[in-house]
Amino acid sequence: IDVNRSTAELMSKYVAKDTGIGVPNEGWRICLAHEFKEKRKPFQAKDVSLSNVLEHIGLGLRYLKWWYRKTQIEKKAPFIDMFGPLPLRQIYGAPLGGIGGGTITRGWRGEFCRWQLNPGMYHYTTVIANQFTVCLRRGCQTVYQQVLSVERPPTLQGWNWGYCGEYAFYHALYPRAWTVYHLPGQNVTLTCRQVSPILPHDYQDSSLPVAVFAWDVENHNDYDLDVAIMLTMVNGSGHKDDKRGGHWNEPFHLEKDGQAVSGVLLHHCTPVNPYTLCIAARHMPDRQVSHQTAFSPKGTCSGLWSDLITDGRLDSPTGPSPPVQKGEEVAAALAVSCSVGARGRGGLEMSLSWDMPTITFGSGERRHDRRYTRFFGTKGNAAPSLAHHALLHYPRWEETIEEWQRPILQDSALPSWYKSALFNELYFVADGGTVWTELPEDSDVSGGLRSEDGGLPAQPTAIKEYGRFAYLEGQEYRMYNTYDVHFYASFALVMLWPKLALSLQYDIAGSVIQQDPTERLHLMSGQCSAVKAKNVVPHDIGDPDDEPWQRVNAYLIHDTANWKDLNLKFVLQVYRDFHVTQDQEYLRDMWPICKAVMESELRFDLDGDGLIENSGYADQTYDAWTVTGPSAYCGGLWLASTCVMSKMARLLEDEPAYLLYKDILQRGSAAFDKLLWNGKYYNYDSSGRSLSNSVMSDQCAGQWFLRASGLGDGEFQAFPKDKVLSSLKSVFDLNVMSFAGGQMGAVNGMRPEGVPDRSSVQSDEVWIGVVYGLAATMIHEGMLQEGLRTAEGCYRTVWERLGMAFQTPEAYCEKGIYRSLAYMRPLSIWAMQWALDGARSRRLRDDAPGQTGDSTAPREES
Repeated sequence: IDVNRSTAELMSKYVAKDTGIGVPNEGWRICLAHEFKEKRKPFQAKDVSLSNVLEHIGLGLRYLKWWYRKTQIEKKAPFIDMFGPLPLRQIYGAPLGGIGGGTITRGWRGEFCRWQLNPGMYHYTTVIANQFTVCLRRGCQTVYQQVLSVERPPTLQGWNWGYCGEYAFYHALYPRAWTVYHLPGQNVTLTCRQVSPILPHDYQDSSLPVAVFAWDVENHNDYDLDVAIMLTMVNGSGHKDDKRGGHWNEPFHLEKDGQAVSGVLLHHCTPVNPYTLCIAARHMPDRQVSHQTAFSPKGTCSGLWSDLITDGRLDSPTGPSPPVQKGEEVAAALAVSCSVGARGRGGLEMSLSWDMPTITFGSGERRHDRRYTRFFGTKGNAAPSLAHHALLHYPRWEETIEEWQRPILQDSALPSWYKSALFNELYFVADGGTVWTELPEDSDVSGGLRSEDGGLPAQPTAIKEYGRFAYLEGQEYRMYNTYDVHFYASFALVMLWPKLALSLQYDIAGSVIQQDPTERLHLMSGQCSAVKAKNVVPHDIGDPDDEPWQRVNAYLIHDTANWKDLNLKFVLQVYRDFHVTQDQEYLRDMWPICKAVMESELRFDLDGDGLIENSGYADQTYDAWTVTGPSAYCGGLWLASTCVMSKMARLLEDEPAYLLYKDILQRGSAAFDKLLWNGKYYNYDSSGRSLSNSVMSDQCAGQWFLRASGLGDGEFQAFPKDKVLSSLKSVFDLNVMSFAGGQMGAVNGMRPEGVPDRSSVQSDEVWIGVVYGLAATMIHEGMLQEGLRTAEGCYRTVWERLGMAFQTPEAYCEKGIYRSLAYMRPLSIWAMQWALDGARSRRLRDDAPGQTGDSTAPREES
């Protein structure tokens, strides 16, 4: 892959020489004038082959009937809308805000364009009046005033639009982003630095719904300038509720701890989930803060423009604005100014925060307090305090971020694209429809089976102290904590916020014990069965348009009671999480749940050979790819699960369980090799069908988790090392290098003759999150360069060629289409970092003569 070609293309239209202040070398950089050449379409029914249409015609008819009832009768949004996939908008940049309090996404050209304030529910509207404007004054005269936007909208004609994008670039290294503006003809450069409190191992400030914009001004002239930056913000988010009436604004001033902050509060008074937006600035020597409490963001809006151009300040009226009438909108403005000497530098800063402390989901049944209310209260009056806290503490946030990122960014052995991918893909932790709530005092998450009876505590410490956490499978696939996908994404959580990873696991464990006998129709089979069976891991913990945590399994395509992989992925994650955290209490709590789900899996060992068997759509991950008999994917996960069960039993001194699972592992490994090994790799399944010998990119998923958990050798080995290496080499040669010229990652299924397996709608797709997991597996097995090459194809395809920054999809095909934008699974890139940390630790141990240690001990680098 041409390492420099794609990056150079993204910046090819940049004509200025300015590099800005403090912009790092690593990250995703793009000129504001760039246009992506390739325009892809979302996957739709017309993209399904005739054979697959015929196979799934019953599903299609049943889905259509369900979709009509959901949208036209119930007036609800379907959890997956097959008739309304998101079109690709190649505009998104790093989202604003911490974790679980809602997000507002700014595009890389500066627009406020993606909103998730109501939990889990997105709308994609660019609010054109939300802008930054710069005003330059020399002496007592304004010499330049410009909206920092390349847009030329039909509204707000009294403003000076059409900034030339060739003079600016955007640079993202999440959770920060920079935009560098050269002001043509003015000899002035502005650097806007956007900071959100995404702080590893921090469970307080990381929850705050705030962002800070820090502006650095470079005056290259031989004379002084007065510089003002104005932020305009509409009361709302571009939703129809903006015009329902009753919204109002008011100025505020808050002094605390010897520091003063002032700005405007925008009260958005909806009957469900009301909130307050806040734009604010800190009072500092030689800084002037002014505001306009309310203006109408329609018409020419020349009054506001003239107000700023007159003296570089706004009028700053006192008192609140009257509530707007139905059909009208209201906006506010904040301006901060300073003097910048000749050939000097200056700085300005302002914040955006929002306060929606208590939320209800779609059903409206329960109220949930967001995590940040533990520190700022639930009264809905916290916006000024949030702004004050953000403006005073963001320098410490930046120090924390730089300390966290520095070892990776300074590692010359790691390629630049990887450093960008690793941090920028982390956006989904906050912008995955994420909710982080407090646990009510009367809650019981045990599922009804308490610790003394072999179950869970009613309020485990991980949830009671650190709250409940949930994120969507994807912005288009609206189900919380979809477990088969979280299996891949979970590395980001357990490495960076391990308490949230354990909290999520306790919630899943409690739901395992529960059962919901309510009968419902499953769209794939057309048959009715219970919503939730006992001792089975749920597919998800609910739809935000219903009532998450109370009603699980929003997914109703398949009956998940017979899925093989969900239970196995729970067991594997339990031990992996223990390996990372060394939390003994967690391991003891989870052990009886692991035993229960594994016992339910044993019913699929039909031949008594220690290996579970499949039929039909046998796992949730590849749910459109039929399988018969033992398969590489589920069979491998099963063997890995028996291996970690043996390890956990040994640690917990449960000798009968140790002997049971050790015996199953030995018999199952032999059967796995006999039925699936073909001399080069593990066949897709053991059916003997014409396509059963397809090469599956994810065939070593079980080995991946063993290695990530410090296992896979000696007593706790499930797969022979030589066969693992041979399989990975086959995948690299065929699925990677024989697909799309080796430029697009690994295709899910490949025929031995070197053409993609097109037997299903999934087999010829590339799944970015699976590819990152595959790359991690290669790194664990010593195939570093192959792993990096495999993952690089995905990053360059998504971020540099297709314009899918900050909306990495679940899948794309070689040509034409993509599926499910802004998806959870690509967080699995953090599994690559875990593997790299492990490889480094092994080298350090090997280089230290006489040093020995437990290979299962957690690595300090995490």
